[in-house]
Amino acid sequence: MARPRSLPSFPIATAGAVLGALLLTALPASAAPPGPGPGTGGPHPVRERGGSGPAAAALPRTAAHSSPVVSPAARPSDGRYPRRTELAVPPENPADKSLKLGLAPYHSLAPRLNALQKLGDRVSVEVAGRSAGGRELYLVTVTAPESAAEAREQERMRERIENAPAAAAEDPRIKAAYKTPVFINNNIHGNEWEGTDAALRLVEELATATDRKTAGLLAKTRVHLNVTANPDGRIAGTRANAAGFDLNRDFVTASQPEARAIRRIAVDKQPAVMLDLHGYVNGTLIEPTTPPHGENYEYDLFLKNSYANALGMEKAVNALGYTPAKDGVEPAVIPFRDQREGWDDWPPIFTPQYMPFQGAVAAHTIEFPMQVNNRAYDTLPVAELRRRAAINVDIAGAAMRAALDYADTHRSSLIADQIETFRRGAAGEPQRPVSPETVPGVPGIGPEDVYTTTFPRAYVIPAGRAQRSAVAAARLVDHLVANDVRVGRAKDGSYVVDMRQPKRGLANVILAEGRDISADVSTMYDISGWSLGLLWGATVRKVERGPVPAVVRPVRVAAPTGSVAPFGDLLLRLDDPRELAAVNALLERGVAVRRTADGAAVVPGAARAAARELAERYGVVFRATKQRGAAPLARTRVAASASAGELFALREMGFEVVPVSAKVLNAGFAWSGTSGASGASRASGASGASGASGAPGASGAPGADVLYVSQGLDWAELTPAAREALRRSGVGVVGAGAAGAAFNAAAGLLPVTAVEGNGDANGVVAVRGTGGPLSAGAPAHTFVYSPLWFTGLGAGVRTELSYAPGAPLVSGHWRPDAEGRGGPADAAGQAAVVSGRASHGAPVVLIGTEPLFRDHPKGSFALVGRALLAR
Repeated sequence: MARPRSLPSFPIATAGAVLGALLLTALPASAAPPGPGPGTGGPHPVRERGGSGPAAAALPRTAAHSSPVVSPAARPSDGRYPRRTELAVPPENPADKSLKLGLAPYHSLAPRLNALQKLGDRVSVEVAGRSAGGRELYLVTVTAPESAAEAREQERMRERIENAPAAAAEDPRIKAAYKTPVFINNNIHGNEWEGTDAALRLVEELATATDRKTAGLLAKTRVHLNVTANPDGRIAGTRANAAGFDLNRDFVTASQPEARAIRRIAVDKQPAVMLDLHGYVNGTLIEPTTPPHGENYEYDLFLKNSYANALGMEKAVNALGYTPAKDGVEPAVIPFRDQREGWDDWPPIFTPQYMPFQGAVAAHTIEFPMQVNNRAYDTLPVAELRRRAAINVDIAGAAMRAALDYADTHRSSLIADQIETFRRGAAGEPQRPVSPETVPGVPGIGPEDVYTTTFPRAYVIPAGRAQRSAVAAARLVDHLVANDVRVGRAKDGSYVVDMRQPKRGLANVILAEGRDISADVSTMYDISGWSLGLLWGATVRKVERGPVPAVVRPVRVAAPTGSVAPFGDLLLRLDDPRELAAVNALLERGVAVRRTADGAAVVPGAARAAARELAERYGVVFRATKQRGAAPLARTRVAASASAGELFALREMGFEVVPVSAKVLNAGFAWSGTSGASGASRASGASGASGASGAPGASGAPGADVLYVSQGLDWAELTPAAREALRRSGVGVVGAGAAGAAFNAAAGLLPVTAVEGNGDANGVVAVRGTGGPLSAGAPAHTFVYSPLWFTGLGAGVRTELSYAPGAPLVSGHWRPDAEGRGGPADAAGQAAVVSGRASHGAPVVLIGTEPLFRDHPKGSFALVGRALLAR
């Protein structure tokens, strides 16, 4: 019988603050009475589309890729524990937002961790990587000492569990001596601070305890703690990192160095139990989740352990004695048991939803209850904030200790279930649907909880002429390998992902189309479709059954793809972000590049040396051509009012980006069309190496050649002078989404009607290009979030891309609204991208999809890049 589930209310968790004191525990909390009820603040969970503020704008284009993910100190040559690392101590930062809360500022962490390593022989500290802002990420391991030989044996057993699971299940040494890996991730949202402080307290407790229980735990357990996963946000008091990204949405894409560092920890440590500490939901929310459940999990094994561990954490949290009347703290909530829908584990973009694919059989988001960020941080008395923060530290610590108790008590079954997860994948066995019989002891399992898939026999990623984009294929293969998915190379050069492998679930997450779950639930917490197989621009073929191409060697890294024709002028397709980056690099050097009628780039043979350098750097292919090109291309500086993910993607394509707002434009912004710098002159080599165009305006900001609008810029907020300057310049406008369409309508640019679909809709959709210079070479799928389409196209307005007829949604969640409008059937066949010229001659492109969303659908980036260059 299905359990009764009430509909939840959702937390609003966005920006906040962080700076704390150099104390191992929180500063004394006042006895002030509870303030306004914390935790919930709106009818729908937060969805990250923002982040276009100063921090994101100021981040160097390459910052997220400039630092090593793992430092040499993270992997000592002999592998023993403890691993002592003398951490460099950052300068004190009085602006760190944690201080107001009585919590630990980032600059205090290194000296405290240095001191904790000296308390005995249980604590090791390593640098797991660096943040987007360049700050060190501290990984602490607490375990009983291991000699080099003992550490090597642990690694041998870990590899045997993954790579030979059937044999591992019978290995008596694993049953007797393998240490259960537990991973506790803290502060991934920078303004949800308290997990860090609870982790520091836990490390000190484990380091100094003299009781037999602790000694026994550490003899059979390795406790790994990511002290702060987001130091940039901790200091700034923001949910996002310095690049403006919500890191807890990045685990499929892994665009950010913090997410890649956590991915490396997951691969190297292979945790069986994982906690991710967040705030703020009152009462304390402890996963497992409501439906829909990710269809690629071995969910019977996962639910068995996650539910049992949740019960233990709930008991520990409630046993602290906090009450609604006395403290403002409600009893803990387990969504699987207590709610109907809205807090799901469908997309593997969150840390605990990614970890099961790396072997975790219990993984949880924990949301402590007492809100201290956002408006609370700015308005509540310091004493009240510190009281709340101290409660949250206590609750986070109780959850951590209860999870360790579960790992200690259930060590044998946890490891057995991790082995079984990998064994099923390696054997190619079907999943076991959850039911009262397959998961005894978990009440209320109903048909609404059953989500399984049929795994194909293999995926093949072709090479050579069978591959639509060699550079996209190489990127996809390297991404699979980075996620510890096994990839082989066939004799014909194609890449083979045999689905009889331990991490088949993750392989399918990345490569499968996904499915339409619109009918299953009324609301989703976040995105519902994400297929890299469809969205990254590579050709991927599914082998449902039958023979799999023979693999001649395993792949550690994709084969190089860059090449340059030896004679004549060169043709560079602009179908991939790396090809856009290459052409922008050529334009920055003053190379006279011309555009073809179908949107490719013709590079003069005289620039062959530069082409060779860029082919090696980006893996792009310069082919021989006799085409002359239809028009010159020019280095383009983009004025952008956009989300952090879009700014990041634009810079990834090599565009020089100037974030703008109404305030900036109103202060006097010199557009290139009004500064005397013509696109033709720059295309012929007149531009300088910087690629800058236009003179500084009154604000001191440099000019730009095109305006990109997807959020935050309202035509009505521009002064008459700013409007006239934009019109007189004749610069192009690229508008995306509802904000771009509204800007177009208010400015009177293109005569079209924008129709908004269901604002909650998102997913992978099928599209059709018309073959013009913008959409030629565009993939047959793209991503939507709050989809939009265009009707009533006036004279001179051209459809560049349309939604596929029939049923355009391939995977995701897209329903009509309450009145039956705005669904995928209404969008079918309608224009998704249109172009034309405004009455004053400016080129305009309007986009109803989300081609740059969170730096994710990379196969669609080129459409935006081409639009920005076509001016």
